[in-house]
Amino acid sequence: MKNILITGATSGIGYATSRILAQAGYNLILCGRRLERLNELKEVLKKDFNSQIYLLNFDVRNFNECQTSVDSLPAEFKNIDVLINNAGLALGLDSIESGNIDHWNTMWDTNVKGLSYMTRIVSSGMIERQQGQIINIGSIAGKETYPKGNMYCASKFAVDAITKSTRQDLYSHNIRVSQICPGHVEDTEFALNRFEGNKDKARIYNDFNPLKASDIGEIILFVISTPAHVTIQDLIVTGTQQASAVQINRNGRTFDPAIETF
Repeated sequence: MKNILITGATSGIGYATSRILAQAGYNLILCGRRLERLNELKEVLKKDFNSQIYLLNFDVRNFNECQTSVDSLPAEFKNIDVLINNAGLALGLDSIESGNIDHWNTMWDTNVKGLSYMTRIVSSGMIERQQGQIINIGSIAGKETYPKGNMYCASKFAVDAITKSTRQDLYSHNIRVSQICPGHVEDTEFALNRFEGNKDKARIYNDFNPLKASDIGEIILFVISTPAHVTIQDLIVTGTQQASAVQINRNGRTFDPAIETF
């Protein structure tokens, strides 16, 4: 059974993907900065699916932590078959002249450098074994820009470029490299993080149906499940009410289940 490493596993897409892949029977290496939440997730997955789980508690922004953590894996988890670079975030929504430098550094260090660190470390073992799969979680913001999205868009455009270049580096080693680029996704901490815990500002999904985190998890499962000779290189996924990064039909949550009244 494949060993799958997921960064940013404790919330949102990472959390939903962990549940879906555990249910499918994969062995999981779950990574994150919040040890308490990692432990909680491990207990849930073992109880619900009797999954084989190993936890790595580190910050992807620190290369030495990334390397030390991967090196610490026990023998049964040492060979990583699939790397899911999911850890990422947006901070702030500011015009370029008033951008918060701390926000910029955090986004770049997480979305770009963290993803690159993990790819560098894990891909070396895949090259030795001449097989493996890397799935990067990008964004529609890596395909088109929007006002006040400057540095976040830049970081996700970088993910797009890194994914393409990594595929060109690794295809001759039978390593599949894919990217999944969601539009708006609820059931995540994305909006809450972007607005630094301001719940009022984070209520951006009240008038339309975005994707759910589990939708992306199911797509990740599909990408992993394709035959070894198939690479799904790039997917852009949005809710039906979202046509582009900025075009959203905000005429209501059309796809919510009907609430029966008596």
